[in-house]
Amino acid sequence: MTAENIPDGFERQSRPSPLTDPWEPIYSKQTPDALILGLRLATPHTNARGFVHGGLIAALADKAMGHSCGRKMRDAYSLVTVSMSIDFISSAQIGQWLMVESDVIKTGSTICFAQCLVKADDLVIARANGTFRVVPKKG
Repeated sequence: MTAENIPDGFERQSRPSPLTDPWEPIYSKQTPDALILGLRLATPHTNARGFVHGGLIAALADKAMGHSCGRKMRDAYSLVTVSMSIDFISSAQIGQWLMVESDVIKTGSTICFAQCLVKADDLVIARANGTFRVVPKKG
C-alpha cells in the first residue's frame, strides 16, 4: 500500500460527478474488461449509525458496472441504467477499504448486463446486478 494507505494500482478516478464529489477521494483501477472503484471509508460515507450508507454502495455499484460496460464496448457508447438490484450482505466501518469489482455478463446492440461485488477489506458486503441501455454517443 502507498503512504495514503491505498492499494497498489489504484489512482484518483478520472470521471468524477457532482453526486460523488462529496465522497472524494475515490480511486479506480483499470483492467482489460472492467473498472474497479475503491475508497477509504470516512465519516461522509456513513449513515447515522456509523456504517457505510447503502446509498453510497448503490451509487458506486451503478457507476462501476456502467463504466465497465462502456469499457467492454471500447467506450464507443454511453450507457444509461435501466434497472439495478442490490443485496446488502454485511456492513462496513470507517477506515476500511471499500472496493467495487464488476463483471460484464453480456453486451449487445441495445442492452448490456453486468454484476458486481462490493467488498470491505476483502469481505463481501454487497452484490449487485445491473441492466444498461446502450446509447450512441453524441458527436
